[in-house]
Amino acid sequence: MATQQEFADFLSEIELRAYKQALFAVLDEHVALDIVQDSMMKLIEKYADKPLEELPPLFQRILQNTIRDYYRRQKSRSMWITLFSAFKSDDDEKGNEGYDLLETLPIAEDSYGNNDPHKELEQSQLLNLVEKGLKTLPARQREAFLLRYWEGMDVSETAKVMGCSEGSVKTHCSRAVHTLATLLEKKGIKL
Repeated sequence: MATQQEFADFLSEIELRAYKQALFAVLDEHVALDIVQDSMMKLIEKYADKPLEELPPLFQRILQNTIRDYYRRQKSRSMWITLFSAFKSDDDEKGNEGYDLLETLPIAEDSYGNNDPHKELEQSQLLNLVEKGLKTLPARQREAFLLRYWEGMDVSETAKVMGCSEGSVKTHCSRAVHTLATLLEKKGIKL
């Protein structure tokens, strides 16, 4: 069983990565924060008695299920919004400001701690291209890609979190990598 301090350390360590993962999934910073907070609360409420090594896959499974729940709720809400949209005037509609994910991603520093402006520019442009590419991926491919390459999970852990076979994880990851590589090659970036 994890101690309170170990549990708190785990949650603070996973918080930013979980937020970025939820943000890629829902594309709304406020909703992503709510999803991460709900996921952390569910982990605490239901699995506080689990050993520390079991927490990462449990949390990822809870996070993915919370994201899916969000989409289910949105689907039923959108039906009602569509039904009542005829009653909304054009004056009531407000445009959403775009969210720049790059503001939340840290710029890498070189081994001496000095930032190279050229490398920062290249990295920010590359991150922008990858971010755009991730948004175009189907949800399951994006989920598999983020769990495998962002969270560093192996194939079996990813399969457990996603609730599918290891073969499906490999297929989703392969397709996601191929799509992203093709996108980058079109922009002149060789991997």
